[in-house]
Amino acid sequence: MPVLPTFSMLGHGPTVVLLHGSGGGFRSFAPQVEALASLGFRGVAWSMPGYGQSVPVEPYSFMGLAASCAHLIEVLMGEAPRRSVALVGHGMGGMLAQEVAVRRPDLVHQLVLVATAPAVQPGDSYDHVIGEGLRWLDEGRDMVAMADALVPQLVGPAALPEGVQLARFCQSQVHAATWRRALQAMRGFDRRAALGQIAAPTLLVAGEHDRLAPPGTLAAMAQAIPAAQLLTLPGAGHLPHLEQPDAFDAALMHFLHTARMRPH
Repeated sequence: MPVLPTFSMLGHGPTVVLLHGSGGGFRSFAPQVEALASLGFRGVAWSMPGYGQSVPVEPYSFMGLAASCAHLIEVLMGEAPRRSVALVGHGMGGMLAQEVAVRRPDLVHQLVLVATAPAVQPGDSYDHVIGEGLRWLDEGRDMVAMADALVPQLVGPAALPEGVQLARFCQSQVHAATWRRALQAMRGFDRRAALGQIAAPTLLVAGEHDRLAPPGTLAAMAQAIPAAQLLTLPGAGHLPHLEQPDAFDAALMHFLHTARMRPH
C-alpha cells in the first residue's frame, strides 16, 4: 500500500482534493482551500510524492502517483456514504487527475482540469518547456533562479502580482531532483485515447495566454470528454488559479454546486 502523502486540509463538507503542478506544492492552491472552506466544502491540497514532506514513489510514474492519490482519497473518505471526491488538477496535476479518473472512476464524481494537456508529444509546447527545465537542471541552476526565470514566462498580462509571487515561492521550494523526475515523467504521458472513458462531469479551465496548454488544447479535450464544459479566463496564462483567483474560484464554486453525475 502506498505511503500516505502529506496534505493540508481546511473546512467541513463535501471534499475537494487539489493536485498541484510540477512547479507547485500544497500552497499553490492556498486561495482555493480557504475559499472552499468558507463556502461549506472541505478543501484538501496535497504535496505530491517527492514534494514537501511527501515520500517519493518508486518508480516515479503516473501509475504510482495515481495509486498515491487514490490512497489519499480512500483515507480521507473512510466510511463516508459517498466515497468519492471532486478532483481538481493543474498542469501535471491535471494529467494526474485524468489518470485517477480513468483508473479509479469510483473515487471521482466531479473533475476539474486546469491548464493541462492530455499528452506530452515530442516538440510540442509542453515538451519544449520540459526540455528547457531539464537543461537548466543540467547546468546546475538553483531552484530560486529557475523560479525567477520560469514563472514570468508562464503568466498572462492580467496576473495578480501576489499570485505571481506565490507561484515563484512554490517553484523555488521544489526539490531539484524531484522536479527532474516530474519533468521526465510528463514526457511519457498520453491519455488521449482514454478521454472518452471519463464519466465524471468535467470542467476544463484554460488561460487565454497560456503557451503550455493553449485554449485550443483544452477545447479539444472538452470535445473528447462526454460531460465536459470549457472556461477560458481572459488575460490569464498557465496559472489561472493564482493569476485570477476570484474569477477562478467563482467558476469552480458554480461547477461544484451544479455539475452532477449522469444517472446510469
